Amino acid sequence: MGLRISSSPTSSRPTPPHLHVISRAEHGISRQQISPNCLKVLYALNDAGYQAFIVGGGVRDLLLGLRPKDFDIATNATPEEIRALFRNSRIIGRRFRIVHVHFGREILEVSTFRALTHDQVEVVEGGLTKAERHLDSVQSSDGMILRDNVYGTIEEDVMRRDFTVNALYYTVRNFEVHDYVDGLADIDRRCLRMIGNPEQRYREDPVRVLRAIRLAAKLNFSIEPVTEAPLRPCAQLLRSVPAARLFDEFMKLFFAGVGEQTFELLCHYGVFEVLFPATGAALANPERHEQYLKLLHLAFANTDARVNEDKSVTPAFLLAVILWPALQERMKQMLADGVPAVPALQEAGLSVLMQQVERIAIPKRFSVPMREIWELQLRLPNRRGKRAHQLLANKRFRAAYDFLMLREASGEDLDGLGAWWTEFQQADFQRQQELIDTLDRRATHSRPRKRRVRSRRGKAPQQPPVDNV
Repeated sequence: MGLRISSSPTSSRPTPPHLHVISRAEHGISRQQISPNCLKVLYALNDAGYQAFIVGGGVRDLLLGLRPKDFDIATNATPEEIRALFRNSRIIGRRFRIVHVHFGREILEVSTFRALTHDQVEVVEGGLTKAERHLDSVQSSDGMILRDNVYGTIEEDVMRRDFTVNALYYTVRNFEVHDYVDGLADIDRRCLRMIGNPEQRYREDPVRVLRAIRLAAKLNFSIEPVTEAPLRPCAQLLRSVPAARLFDEFMKLFFAGVGEQTFELLCHYGVFEVLFPATGAALANPERHEQYLKLLHLAFANTDARVNEDKSVTPAFLLAVILWPALQERMKQMLADGVPAVPALQEAGLSVLMQQVERIAIPKRFSVPMREIWELQLRLPNRRGKRAHQLLANKRFRAAYDFLMLREASGEDLDGLGAWWTEFQQADFQRQQELIDTLDRRATHSRPRKRRVRSRRGKAPQQPPVDNV
């Protein structure tokens, strides 16, 4: 372990643009669009003598005429001061210490203004030692911020934000929006622009690569060329992000109703193959590239439709589809080596899963049903006798059936299996029995007849004549 202490002089700090105050008449945001609990926190902080602003996606979405999913608050009060002000709050986090203020099921995130530049301790190699964990500011040798709890002014906090459209501050004092970086102009242009040097900002937090893609898809924004240029080379930095954090990002990427557009952008910038390396390798197979790609597009489109219709979705199903190409390629190798189908699927599934969780952590509550969906793909063709009714009663049947239909829609030839199961589900018991009997008769007619083996009794061999002596 080695440490390097670097000090950034005040004169080298980038100077933010002059403050542009946008009045209530200009921005059109109404307090009726804001959570009442959020307003309570803003007013309480102001009454206690602190500055307090709604910041980030909440302001951006209100200006775009969208409904924010949550509201984040920035203030010059420290976490301890915020905690003392709200009994229904608690301080969380080590990397960034923030305060969660609880109002029943609603949680408001309140953070203190971050300083722009300061003395930093850089970890040259390895992780933090026990002696270094008390430090307020730590960077890795790659430039990733490992800890950042040095507080500053609102002007510094602005420059610590990622994109200009996320750096707009709304205050209940005169109901103004404060814009330091021409964020409102970028909203009007529908353009994502990074604050500061884009490559450096991606290195500070590689998840910003995913955030740029996610916001471009969600808002239908273009990415400003200077902000866009480092996306592909910086995608490799995601390898250093904790797998648990990448699972959280996976949920944001693909369960916001724009998963298909997000997938296309991830592929365009070479990010998808970093997040799902085994599937990325499977997509490189020219023989099945089109089929695999169509399967993924159908799955993302299906998930988007369900999200936009407020229907339930599960990561287990989508992960089962995303990793299916990798499973198929691994299973094909094992079958060629003579491994039977069921053990081949189980071993290939475990191998693919173990490789994937090194990049994106998949909780057991999702990985178990994901593997069950895979295993049912081998059981669904076996419908004779009581098996069809037993499969229909399986708790994973519906997910496995939907998966089967996606496979057929992607061009995989399954000999009408999807149509059979569709009719079987909708039929009454008598018709279901007819469908099963048809399978039995077909199996009987297609079974090769055994040849009767006739016993051949040969004549007893004649003994050679014996000479009488």
